[in-house]
Amino acid sequence: MTTGKVWMVAALIGAAVITVPFIIEAPRQREARQIALGQSVYASNCAQCHGKQLQGQPDWQTPLANGRLPAPPHDASGHTWHHSDEVIFNVTRNGLKPYAGESYESDMPAFTGTLKDDEIRAVVEFIKSTWPERERDYQQQMTLQQGN
Repeated sequence: MTTGKVWMVAALIGAAVITVPFIIEAPRQREARQIALGQSVYASNCAQCHGKQLQGQPDWQTPLANGRLPAPPHDASGHTWHHSDEVIFNVTRNGLKPYAGESYESDMPAFTGTLKDDEIRAVVEFIKSTWPERERDYQQQMTLQQGN
């Protein structure tokens, strides 16, 4: 091998050694930024009903006097982790009526027109980031089964 080829190979190896950590770290940085955005959007748009700590409203499974259910928790004590990413996204975006029927009354607004899709997806990622491993694994399986 000529000296020029040796230098070329060394340069390529050096470039790979320098580049690979950035390729690996880039998704982590994007994920961290998305979770931070989701946390901010959640605090501004969701926490007033679902709680600052995602704890939901008290007695969330017992209907209120008006017949509506209180806001459920989004932490591991609730049922959000039983649903795929797309279901959580669509309920947030479009409200509950598409899932529960037109006659279902809920205080959960549809956020279409209020939040951008990427903001809703960031909220979903933030909520998921707070779950213990068991709930995250189960929810990931739900997402994979639905193909999204």
